[in-house]
Amino acid sequence: MEDGSSKLNEIIPARLPIGKKLRFEVFKRDGFKCQYCGGHPPDKILEVDHIDPAANGGSDDETNLITACFDCNRGKGARSLSDIPRSLADRASEIAEREEQIAGYEAIMRAFRDRLDKDSYKILGKLCDHFDLKGIPKDNFQSIKRFVDHLGFHEVIISCDSAIAKQPYYYNVCFKYFCGICWGKLRNRWDGRGT
Repeated sequence: MEDGSSKLNEIIPARLPIGKKLRFEVFKRDGFKCQYCGGHPPDKILEVDHIDPAANGGSDDETNLITACFDCNRGKGARSLSDIPRSLADRASEIAEREEQIAGYEAIMRAFRDRLDKDSYKILGKLCDHFDLKGIPKDNFQSIKRFVDHLGFHEVIISCDSAIAKQPYYYNVCFKYFCGICWGKLRNRWDGRGT
């Protein structure tokens, strides 16, 4: 009497493993990365997974195969995918778009810093010319930049002109007065009273 297992083998033939050449082509197509989590060797062991599971009749055709790491493949099991993971071309396009946006942002920030420096140097030049100085302390220049950044060039140059008009003889006294004017304008903005 047969136990039925030999008949079962006759009805459902054993599935042959995916050949090394096909496995390599799938890995190569997918960039040797798990298409679920992005993992890659040496951190992950890669396998070939069936999009439409073999247990449900999915074929070994390359269009039904995808690169998966051991953990993701075991987690998916014999479930079918409702969404096929995005192709590498889609991912590359997204990365290129991000890089372009980052480059654009950096260009804008560079232009902003250049304008901030240029405007701050104009105010520095006005102070140096008036007091016949070759330069001012670095922390004074940083204060000018902060004021230009928060108040805008127009407000700061008006403050500089007012300070020079009020305290025309000594640089240190004039600069302190200038800072007082700028801080007063900032406090008015922070308190919501305008400039």
